[in-house]
Amino acid sequence: MNRLVLLRTMIAPLILSVGVLATPALAQKKSPTEQATLLGQFGDWGAYKADPGGKIVCFALSKPTKGVTDPPGRSRDQAYAFISTRPAEKVKNEVSVIVGYPQKAGYDAEATIDGSTKFTLYTQDDGAWVKNAAQEAQMVATMRKGSQMVVTSESSRGTKTTDTYSLKGISEALDKVSAECK
Repeated sequence: MNRLVLLRTMIAPLILSVGVLATPALAQKKSPTEQATLLGQFGDWGAYKADPGGKIVCFALSKPTKGVTDPPGRSRDQAYAFISTRPAEKVKNEVSVIVGYPQKAGYDAEATIDGSTKFTLYTQDDGAWVKNAAQEAQMVATMRKGSQMVVTSESSRGTKTTDTYSLKGISEALDKVSAECK
């Protein structure tokens, strides 16, 4: 399944159902059959499980601890980083970021962990994924060992955004996801 289609049809409604998106227009998209269960909160990361359409999806999710836009004061939807596992599709620990606005076409976002290890993220609409899928396991391992991740992106209108995520609790959240989503 295309990553953007997955984000739109499975993950986004799950995020809505756990109550982390507060946009009224988005909240109307929530389906009672697509509700996620909180498996546990670990530091700044939550572990969730759901079964939209009968397919199990588990994910660890966090909101940025700090978000900066340039120019300042530009509005956008809530940003999130999450790592999803979909056993039916043999997908484990897929890193995704929702930046909160449509991104500049052809622009790659960047995730930097602890100021030194960088990963390029390809973008589509308001989502971003690891550009080189072969680096995904390395990124997750680096996140597990790290303390902070900074994601930089640019909107279709030229707004530059820097979101800082705490990595406190990510290892425990991913361990819970792994145990629950086999």
